[in-house]
Amino acid sequence: MTTFGWIVLVVAAVFFAGMGVYALVTPARLVAPFDVTLGSATARSEVRAVYGGFGLAIAAILVVAIADAQLRAGIVTTVAAALAGMAFGRAVSALDARTSFYPNWFYFLVEAVAAAGLFWVAAVTA
Repeated sequence: MTTFGWIVLVVAAVFFAGMGVYALVTPARLVAPFDVTLGSATARSEVRAVYGGFGLAIAAILVVAIADAQLRAGIVTTVAAALAGMAFGRAVSALDARTSFYPNWFYFLVEAVAAAGLFWVAAVTA
């Protein structure tokens, strides 16, 4: 794997780990920039599951991708597709109503750039 590819995977893993821990510890603060309030334990549980547990799982599987060259392309392609899907969902939201740069378009850019970087890593790994 190239140095740039290694950096892309490490940065993505750290991002997902950070998101995961933040969601587990302070779920309401994680979603507050999106005008979402969590008024019940059920709502907090949902954010902890979707952002917290999922984020930590993706971080862990990216570490596996760093360590195991045979699994790397499949793992990285899957994570890249998930990020591209998130970016696509944000773009579709623009059809519904105008959204502000932060957080919608900021995270659209983060997700799109991360997806492109991960797709590149998968392509050069295969």
